[in-house]
Amino acid sequence: MDWLQLFFLHPVSLYQGAAFPFALLFNYLCNMDSFSTNARCLFLLAGGGALALTAMGSFAVLVFIPALCAVVLIYSLGPQEVHRRTFFFQMTWQTLCHLGLHYTEYYLQEPPSTRFYITLSSLMLLTQRVTSLSLDICEGKVDVASGGIRSRSFLPEHLCKALPYFSYLLFFPSLLGGPLCSFQRFQSRVQGSNSLYPRYSFWALTWRGLQILGLQGLKVFLTGVVSAGVGLADCQQLQCIYVMWSTAGLFKLTYYSHWLLDDSLLCVAGFGLELGQSPGEEGYIPDADIWTLETTHKISLFTRRWNQSTARWLRRLIFQHSGAWPLLQTFAFSAWWHGLHPGQVFGFLCWAVMVEADYLIHAFANLFIRSWPLRLLYRTLTWAHTQLIIAYIMLAVEVRSLSSLWLLCNSYNSIFPMVYCILLLLLAKRKYKFN
Repeated sequence: MDWLQLFFLHPVSLYQGAAFPFALLFNYLCNMDSFSTNARCLFLLAGGGALALTAMGSFAVLVFIPALCAVVLIYSLGPQEVHRRTFFFQMTWQTLCHLGLHYTEYYLQEPPSTRFYITLSSLMLLTQRVTSLSLDICEGKVDVASGGIRSRSFLPEHLCKALPYFSYLLFFPSLLGGPLCSFQRFQSRVQGSNSLYPRYSFWALTWRGLQILGLQGLKVFLTGVVSAGVGLADCQQLQCIYVMWSTAGLFKLTYYSHWLLDDSLLCVAGFGLELGQSPGEEGYIPDADIWTLETTHKISLFTRRWNQSTARWLRRLIFQHSGAWPLLQTFAFSAWWHGLHPGQVFGFLCWAVMVEADYLIHAFANLFIRSWPLRLLYRTLTWAHTQLIIAYIMLAVEVRSLSSLWLLCNSYNSIFPMVYCILLLLLAKRKYKFN
């Protein structure tokens, strides 16, 4: 199963780990009065450039070019038109790069370079930062001197004014991963003098390190179990449910460890949560809420807490600006942003339907299930069903190809989303009659 090996042996964590000393150095230098705002921006930008060249090689130019073009657009357009044009350019560029991946995988039938995968991942994160910044400018949260490129100022003055935007788009703590950091938070960090509290950072990072080690230990154990068993191509009947659940568990553990590592890197550099702050302040929210993700019995809640900063970004970018069918439009855009592989299109559209069904099912249950034993039974059954549906969606999104998607859809695992689809039709009809 090459797609499994590619996912779990991804070297991004190695590059993120190698960036920790530089994040510590940046945090230390921020305590020095001589370390000016421009010097901080240059340090972060140089670190991002070096990390990109190390991790992506020559493919790094695919990240540098849209970052440069985004700054030019931001610096030359007015607040009312900057978001629309930067969004169009960024998504066009990213889609062309994803089409290159499709061409290599499906037409040439060749395995793409690992560096190219890392580049696409970094490009998706760059799209988040570009659109977040353009939305901030459009909404008046960030002030930019429009028409700056056309003014008669000297080139060094232009570069000095554009430096914070270059640095934000390419700063190394978030180049390869991590929660979305808003430009306001980035700006307050590079312009401020306060750093992380030493005691808090030591114990927080120690706890994060123990969590990551624990997740890696569980992943090694579960990898051995999955490798010793059969795959979706060889499983039979109910055995396919176990294969789906265990494989999705591996994906979850990998995501959790990546998110904790990325969040720790941002914290070390001083862009994470500080003492006395709560998640969501100053445009920052951690991606991993493992307890909620593993214990919730609501697909809608799982959706909001899975990769939280990305979920909030999608809500702000698409959901809040959609007229009809905002949920479907949000998940359709998510499939586009991820690359429009067959499994991703199916998986995200299935996810949208499951969330819609989840709202109706729980609203109906809250009206008619009153006794404590029945509510406990209901929560237990819906928790199990939620976890199995999420496993189904996760496999569809991750395996991506049509052949693997067919194996998944043709197995007993399709029973779980089908149950929610049937309930959605029945409850929607009932709700219509009631209204």
